[in-house]
Amino acid sequence: MPYCEVGNDGIRIFYRTYGRGPVKVLLVIGLAATHGGWGPQIKGLTGTDKPNDNVPCAANDLVTDFNAGDEDGNGEQGIQVCAFDNRGVGQSSVPVEKSEYSTRIMAEDAIALLDHLGWNRAHVFGHSMGAMIACKLAAIAPQRVISLALLNVTGGGFECFPRFDRQTISIAVRFLRAKTPEQRAAVDLDTHYTKEYLEEYVGSNTRREILHQEYVKAISETGMQSGCGFDGQISACWNHSMTESEIQSIRSAGLLVSVIHGRHDVIAQMYYAKKLAEKLQPVARLIDLLGGHLVSHERPEEVNQALLELIKASQKNTSPYEWTNMAQGTSGKVFPL
Repeated sequence: MPYCEVGNDGIRIFYRTYGRGPVKVLLVIGLAATHGGWGPQIKGLTGTDKPNDNVPCAANDLVTDFNAGDEDGNGEQGIQVCAFDNRGVGQSSVPVEKSEYSTRIMAEDAIALLDHLGWNRAHVFGHSMGAMIACKLAAIAPQRVISLALLNVTGGGFECFPRFDRQTISIAVRFLRAKTPEQRAAVDLDTHYTKEYLEEYVGSNTRREILHQEYVKAISETGMQSGCGFDGQISACWNHSMTESEIQSIRSAGLLVSVIHGRHDVIAQMYYAKKLAEKLQPVARLIDLLGGHLVSHERPEEVNQALLELIKASQKNTSPYEWTNMAQGTSGKVFPL
């Protein structure tokens, strides 16, 4: 099984690579989720959901037809992605102490993984907590990032709190009480998707019925996240913030940013995603989609299109002022795509 050892404390990060080619994409998953949460994007970007054989990535590239391009995608095309389990979940190590979890520490894990893969630079895409990690990675090592996609992101701290209403309070209570894969799957569905999406019929069954079975199977295979892993990741989200100098580091790095959000997200509120996109001007584009917290699954075609457009724009050296769709000098005003 492919693992990357990070730091000097024996922490191991489990990862998988998919596809072949000079264009490298690092996918950073969110709170309590494993690398499999990127399934629709892995398939959409690479054309396959089968992981590569466990051989060094440099060797993989040498035996493919995609070795004529460079890491920025100039030349012959092909995309290779890497998705991994953050520390504290899945098949990666689970440190016990909360002090061993922060978005900076997990960003350093991701940088160590890039080193392990032999990737000098990559497009870095993150979801939810993973978007916080991706943002921190771009701030502390901008030279390693070609472009940045932040899906369903907030600025951390109190911004992680969902809006308080009957629905979110019910979800929170059910989440804390969930002890079995079936209970966890049921609450995850209400957290991840809009009610309208879950009530749609696919054949003779609703999406809720179909997805519930898939979630139970996935949770049963990977196991419920441990208490210390969950507490550590929650601590990382709560303590996350981006300083003005870190924001400026991203703005001045010469990379393009896409902030992609589901407008009906009950966890990460749209307001805070817009706020972050404004701070990142003039390099950010805000993409507002009909969907919930897991908009990458609810609207996979639109999300994948947005990610591919970001890759292509970076290849063409599109200027930030051509890329952004946000009005300059305004607060919260966003032009539609």
